[in-house]
Amino acid sequence: RWRVWAQLNCRMRSQQRIVGAILAGGRSSRMRADKALTPLAGQPLIAHVAARLRPQVDFLIVNANGDAARFAGLGAPVVADLDPLAFAGPLAGIAAAMAFAQAQGATLLATAPCDAPFLPADLVARLRRGMDAAGAPAAVARYAGELEPMFCLWSAALTAQIGAALAQGEASPRGLLARCGATIVDFEAAEGGNPFDNINDADGLAAAEARLARAR
Repeated sequence: RWRVWAQLNCRMRSQQRIVGAILAGGRSSRMRADKALTPLAGQPLIAHVAARLRPQVDFLIVNANGDAARFAGLGAPVVADLDPLAFAGPLAGIAAAMAFAQAQGATLLATAPCDAPFLPADLVARLRRGMDAAGAPAAVARYAGELEPMFCLWSAALTAQIGAALAQGEASPRGLLARCGATIVDFEAAEGGNPFDNINDADGLAAAEARLARAR
């Protein structure tokens, strides 16, 4: 009986579709340009993120406001915030992406920011294992003791809570992750450094260029 239940549970899990969302809805004020399209090693920054996240999910989207045509080269639908003029922070992007995911019949949403070109190639798989093992509605990455709240796997069961937090004016998912009992998954250094390094300014961009050069 246990074996039959385990096989059924395995089949049900395998049928869960995962939408991956690259969060690119911010103002890019520190970069003083459209951060997602800033060139890194000859490609837009967001293209590096897409190349890493796309193989890990069933369907990839970009959460961004403004002219969607600027992301046409990625081959991914662009989903704007529910109020694209508000620039209400990453939680607004997560809410919009979750609405899209549910419309596609997906049960899980994986998120990552557009400025993290070194994100782990096994990010989603490890978050999912942690989420399943803990029986939690979400999983979030941690590196060197620091939580990385943009790198998450969310269950569609959290849709109402995400919307409620956004309605209360919350911009970051950090508080919601704590309240919903998200499990934390620890990651180690890779490719010469922090896999969650994000690019915010010219210095960060230069450091990323050097890191990619060393990796080659």
